[in-house]
Amino acid sequence: MNPIAIVTGATKGLGRAIAEIFAKNGFDIFVCARTAADLEKMKIDWSQHFPDSNLMVFQSDLSKKHDVFHFADFIKNQTSKIDVLVNNAGMFLRGSITDEPSGNLETLMETNLYSAYYLTRALLPTMIRREKGHIFNMCSVASQMAYPNSGAYMITKFALLGFSKSLRLELKNNGIRVTSVMPGATWTDSWAGVELPQERLMQPDDIAKTVWAAYSLSETAVMEEVILRPQLGDL
Repeated sequence: MNPIAIVTGATKGLGRAIAEIFAKNGFDIFVCARTAADLEKMKIDWSQHFPDSNLMVFQSDLSKKHDVFHFADFIKNQTSKIDVLVNNAGMFLRGSITDEPSGNLETLMETNLYSAYYLTRALLPTMIRREKGHIFNMCSVASQMAYPNSGAYMITKFALLGFSKSLRLELKNNGIRVTSVMPGATWTDSWAGVELPQERLMQPDDIAKTVWAAYSLSETAVMEEVILRPQLGDL
């Protein structure tokens, strides 16, 4: 049986690149996304490019707690082992704390933090039972420093890093590794329509290769935190 990786928000961008690098290395993949059409297209692409990797897809909006639990049940009904969990689902809403629309914080908290918290809690018993697993929380450079027009978003990413640090402390004696990945500007849909030279931002594959490198360490080592930025620095 192939090892199992779970990647949330995986039909495009960072999630897609991460799912693909694990598939290339012999993993079966569970993914979820909000849009059924994107999941169907991914299944077609997968059968053509990764025929040896089983792709299990589930439509869900992880900002909704019941959808998180449904996705977790979908996974647990099909496998009794989980090797990798990548909490990648997230969104960005621009705005400063003083003038961003009411509700931004709640929306971003539900998507960027609560989804990772509840899914991890739902799947942890399987990892703890096996004393094995690696959890990746896709944080951001905004988890460590403030950026303009990123008020509520920055708050949620600071919180996600705190969640990740707590997990690391709690799980280190259970054989489960926890890595916080903090990318800077990367070519994803968040930058759609922005006119910048390609070399000014990182590529999703850069982040995926870093995740795989962290996973590939021996079981006696863990990359606790990794920060990636474009070579020319922040925008």
